[in-house]
Amino acid sequence: MDSLEQLVETARAAFAGAPSPAALENEKARFLGKAGSVTELLKGLGKLGPDEKRTQGARINAAKQAIEFLLETRRAELAEGELAARLAQQSIDVTLPGRKRSAGGIHPIMRTWMRVEEIFGSIGFDVADGPEIENDWYNFTALNNPENHPARSMQDTFYVEGGMVLRTHTSPIQVRYMETHAPPIKIIAPGRVYRVDSDATHSPMFHQVEGLVIDRTTHMGHLKGCLIEFCRAFFDVEDLPVRFRPSYFPFTEPSAEVDIGCSRAGGELKIGAGGDWLEILGSGMVHPQVLKNCGIDPAEYQGFAFGMGIERVAMLKYGIPDLRTMYDSDLRWLRHYGFLPLDIPSPVRGPLLGVTGAGGAA
Repeated sequence: MDSLEQLVETARAAFAGAPSPAALENEKARFLGKAGSVTELLKGLGKLGPDEKRTQGARINAAKQAIEFLLETRRAELAEGELAARLAQQSIDVTLPGRKRSAGGIHPIMRTWMRVEEIFGSIGFDVADGPEIENDWYNFTALNNPENHPARSMQDTFYVEGGMVLRTHTSPIQVRYMETHAPPIKIIAPGRVYRVDSDATHSPMFHQVEGLVIDRTTHMGHLKGCLIEFCRAFFDVEDLPVRFRPSYFPFTEPSAEVDIGCSRAGGELKIGAGGDWLEILGSGMVHPQVLKNCGIDPAEYQGFAFGMGIERVAMLKYGIPDLRTMYDSDLRWLRHYGFLPLDIPSPVRGPLLGVTGAGGAA
């Protein structure tokens, strides 16, 4: 056998016998290192004549390439073996019993949102939606808040580029709906809103739901009847006292704050008859100018609107003292106040009692 062929076979056997990558690198040095067999043969070419040098050099390079191929092949085999061993060591035995995982729950905010939709849906309200980034027209001007109007100072607004704002209420949804739908209109508009405010009862991002009814015959009596029935259904108090106090909002005239009866005896707040009052929402008859701004003739149509904070009514219903805890992502808090995943209200089933914690029935 030619010496170069013998060298390749020797390298083949040496590489095949290397049990690890480190051992393989040691064998590589025997053949391809600075003092290796192939390197020494290449150094010896300088002593040969031109023709012999050319012939022998080609044969040595061919042997070198064969040895390098054998080296890379063995490297791949060792790497594959290491990976297989590691996977076998780290594999999961699917026959073992599974670990107990915490059951998920419905957040009180979402539970309240669904309950509000269920109550109003049962009396014919549709649900409308709209963008959270609004322009000045929809968030202010169309709602009877012209530039420099004092009413704008009632809300601390997040302004973004291009004159846009993060909506400060869900009223812009009502404006967009009136622009694209002819009366009669009967909708609620739930969603996230944003204001520069943060304390135990306020958050920079929170949730509102607003309602709008527009037709030819709607009057203040319809507004009062609708909201009284909502309050009694939501708080599950059949004879809940409800009163309306004159107030001011730029987009309604006349306007009224809505209070519900409560008791604060012994330092404990209890919803129901008790000689005290608690404000929960604002309402009023839609201002004629707002109807005009939305392309509706106020001489032919009129209606009412209302709005409330979802977090606020959730805190009152479930006894949550601090709004900020709703956004802490604390699983212990959710286990206490959360609801079973299947505890979803519907017009057929009505309010459910599947609360998982101490928050109370919805």
